Amino acid sequence: MALIVQKYGGSSVANAESIKRVAKRVVDTRRAGHDVVVAVSAMGDTTDELLDLANEVAPIPAPRELDMLLSSGERISMALLAMAIHSMGFEARSFTGSQAGMITDSQHGAARIVDVTPVRLREALDEGAIVIVAGFQGFNRDTRDITTLGRGGSDTTAVALAAALDADVCEIYSDVDGIFTADPRIIPRAQKLDHISSEEMLELAANGAKVLYIRAVEYARRHGVLIHARSTFSSSEGTYVLGEGMKNPRETEGAVMEEPIVAGVATDFSQAKITVSGVPDVPGKAAEIFKIVAKSGANVDMIVQNVSATGRTDISFTVPKADAAAALKALAGEQGEVGFQNLIHDDQIGKLSVVGAGMRTHSGVSAVLFEALSAGGINIEMISTSEIRISVVLRGDDLAEAARTVHTAYGLDGDVEATIHAGTGR
Repeated sequence: MALIVQKYGGSSVANAESIKRVAKRVVDTRRAGHDVVVAVSAMGDTTDELLDLANEVAPIPAPRELDMLLSSGERISMALLAMAIHSMGFEARSFTGSQAGMITDSQHGAARIVDVTPVRLREALDEGAIVIVAGFQGFNRDTRDITTLGRGGSDTTAVALAAALDADVCEIYSDVDGIFTADPRIIPRAQKLDHISSEEMLELAANGAKVLYIRAVEYARRHGVLIHARSTFSSSEGTYVLGEGMKNPRETEGAVMEEPIVAGVATDFSQAKITVSGVPDVPGKAAEIFKIVAKSGANVDMIVQNVSATGRTDISFTVPKADAAAALKALAGEQGEVGFQNLIHDDQIGKLSVVGAGMRTHSGVSAVLFEALSAGGINIEMISTSEIRISVVLRGDDLAEAARTVHTAYGLDGDVEATIHAGTGR
């Protein structure tokens, strides 16, 4: 008997029929002899609809009350799923994040898990029940308030439960069959990966891949949780995310599998570029600029500084589009102190990233990328690298075509188109 944690996203529990389909899958897992803990997201677009309602009644909703509102979506899903499982003749008990022992810091809307004390969950499992937990939410002991974990919070909930309960595997269910070499909505012939290292998955998630959220992957890597990303709408196995020292469950004894040079291509339309032009080319000015940006709360990704021939230089960097306004306002307020001449904001960019652990030991990976983009007539504006990643900033209009071109250049195209089972993409 294994202990399996399963997570079902919004598209997996979008309506009554979907919830009954999930209930059947959960019950089938229980019938196979396993203990089951399930983390659920809100139904379909419920969270977005609740956000819309909040913004209609208040221009800036109070963070505490917004968390109270948003956490209700997952509570609806958990109760309905428990009811569906009961109707199939199995005992199920639903728990809110606080009842499940999900302890967080006090940051409303983006809380971080600081501890998990799943006493009630263990009791329910020992009594033979299937456990259903509301994802995305927790409880702060100091303020005694409900908190939410931010986007992807249900993934993080599931991984944290798997770590606390010492589960054999954490299954993350979504509307695609696993983790692909690229987003199949952009590149239909992307191939499903049998497995991927947590290191590669972290890079893909950080650079635009949406199938798993970076916080969940980080938590799994830190706590040694095996993730299995698979589809709610298919019985086929998905993709295993392997931490250091983990064995691929599909691997036969003694088999040696060579890692691919490139695991995947990620695309990100969510960033903006800010250029601080005419910066005095003297020591300390870059430090001043990025201290100001840091105080604004903006998270800087890529940075490029031009070579100076005139005593002044330009510094360009990318930030999430949502952070750009705050960064620009902060910089404009310090223009006289820093001494730069101008600020340029560009939100029509896209980031393309190529990720693969094989880059460490194979030469020519970057050459393939740049040759492919050159052949497609696509201009590069910024370049950034890590040990297993190359990222470039392009015009946003070029990003989809660039991704298809690069994906083909690395030999990642499959023979058939990937299946996307559901999801609104909102």
